[in-house]
Amino acid sequence: MDSRLLEIIACPRCQGRLQLDKENERLICRFEHIAFPIVQGIPVLLVEEAVSLAEDPKDIT
Repeated sequence: MDSRLLEIIACPRCQGRLQLDKENERLICRFEHIAFPIVQGIPVLLVEEAVSLAEDPKDIT
C-alpha cells in the first residue's frame, strides 16, 4: 500500500490514523481497537466490516 495513502486515510469511526499490518493484510485503528481488511489491495473502510482486535487472534500489539 502506498505510504501517501496511509497519510490521508483515517478510521471511519474516530478519524484516527490507521496502521498497516502487511502480514495480515489489514489496517489497524489503535484508538478503536479494530482492524479493517484489505481486499485485493483495496482497503475496506466500512465500520460494518471491521474486526475487533480483542476478538481477533491475529492481533498485533
